[in-house]
Order: sequence, then structure tokens, then C-alpha cells
Amino acid sequence: MKRIAPVWALVFLLLLACGRLFVEKFTPDYAVEVKNVKYAGVRSSSYGIKPFPDPEGWRRAIQTMQGYFKGSTPCAIWIVGRMRQKTSCLLEFPSETAYDNIIFLDADKHEPYLDFFDRCGIRVFLQVEPANADVGTLMDLVLDRYGRHPCVLGFGIDVEWLREADHRGWGARVNDDSARAWESRVKSHGAGYRLFLKHWDREWMPPHYRGDIIFVNDSQEYKDDFRKMANEFIHYWSDYFRPNTVFFQIGYRSDRPIWSRMPTPPRDIGTVFAQHISQECGVFWVDFTMREVLPVDDDLKTGTAR
Repeated sequence: MKRIAPVWALVFLLLLACGRLFVEKFTPDYAVEVKNVKYAGVRSSSYGIKPFPDPEGWRRAIQTMQGYFKGSTPCAIWIVGRMRQKTSCLLEFPSETAYDNIIFLDADKHEPYLDFFDRCGIRVFLQVEPANADVGTLMDLVLDRYGRHPCVLGFGIDVEWLREADHRGWGARVNDDSARAWESRVKSHGAGYRLFLKHWDREWMPPHYRGDIIFVNDSQEYKDDFRKMANEFIHYWSDYFRPNTVFFQIGYRSDRPIWSRMPTPPRDIGTVFAQHISQECGVFWVDFTMREVLPVDDDLKTGTAR
């Protein structure tokens, strides 16, 4: 018969194994240079910021983010396809061919921005919210149209919106076979392209397959509990996917009680996260509150929280 350890011993071992969850203070140490932030920038969507900034406004915001992290690449998570009518993905460019569960705009929204980013050295990951559209078809349509741009680094899927009509509020979980096939499909457009998968719950990510995938955490609603936020982004997410690259999508309105008290919110949060993980990462401020902390418009030369 297997011996059962006393309850106090089990509690002690649990605390020992998870000790850093209880002792870390999660404050940025600016005396230590952060070297593992590979990408720094913003997340862009057609619905997250109004009025939508001109290309120069995006450049100011993105390059300010890059300036917070020495050696990083100025970058954007650039959403080109959003969920529409519960089961459809709206791609924000025109097409002469019809596809199931895919809608198109009459004019291209993104070409002027990508042309501008090509010229000024900004890089982008093109993202979609798939709904019930075929993911492989979305990859082909997006990368066939925009893959000629030197600024494009890869393609991203927000899993929260993957067949969301059948999995309300969460999206469909990604299995290993799908992740492997999607990554192969992306790399068929260019060996250097990378796939990212985004969610806040790691159980929605492929259980075993990792490949060269970037895992993006967009968790929010921490209210004023930065300790909880840091633990989830660092230990629950980054440690779990190590050594794969991870991205942090931060700056949501629901977390304003946390970041509004910080002198330089993107730098402060990003530095804490990066200093507690060992792999490469990216720090991206969301467009919903971008004007509050970053210099987007001509009359806002420096971004400050308020």
C-alpha cells in the first residue's frame, strides 16, 4: 500500500515548488539591461482606436515602444481580418473570388500602411479572427496579397475567435495536427515566416506540438492586482511554452488600475515580464488605450498614463 505523506508535508512541498510565486515582488530592475525583448510595438485593429491613426501616428507609437527596450525590433500585431456576423471573417481588402465564411471589403485598408512600414523599417505580424472560415485559405489569401512586403514577418490566429459561434466566449481548442499543418502552410509562403497563436488560456494551445510557433498571451481583467497578472504571464504562460518565443499583449482598459499608476506603463510592465523569463519575447500595447500612453498624434509628443 502506498504511503501517504502528512498534509503539512504536502503543503510544504507545494510551497517549495511554487516558492517564487510567493516571494517575487515584480518590480522592474532598470540596473539590469533587458536583452530578451526581441519585438516591441503595438496591436492594431480597425475597431480598437478611433480615429484610426495615419501611418506616421503608428510609426511614432511603435518606435516609442521600441525605444523602451534596447535592441528590440519595432513591430506591430496588425489585424487584417476580423470576425463578422458570428461565422464569417471579414478580410479588409477586395477579392474577385468568393469563399465560404469569408467577406471582403471593396477597397484595401492596409496597403498604404504596409508600404510605409517597408520604408521606415517597422515589422508586422498579420493576424486574423477566423470565425468559421478555413484557416489555411485565410493564410493563403492574406500572404498572397501582402507577402511581397518586406515588413511582413508572419501570420497570426486569435484562437478566441476560432469557430467562436460554436464555442462562445472562448473559441475552439487547437490540436497538434492543426498547429503543425498551419505552421507548414505559413512557411510554404516563405521559410522565414512564423506562425503565432493567441489566447489567454494555455489549454487552448496545442498540447504537445511547439515547432517554431510564437505563443501570444492577451489576458486581461486583473483590476489592480499586478502580482496576479505577472504570475500568469510569467509562470502560467511563458514558463510553460519555454523555449518558444512568447508575446505579451498588454494595456487593456480593464487593467487601467494597474498601469495608470506606473510612470511608464509599457516599459514598466514589459521589463518585469522580460526579466523573469529566459526566452525571447515581444511586448505589444493594445490600440484600445494607445493614445493614453504613446505619442500617436501631432499634439501628443510624449505618452504618459492618465
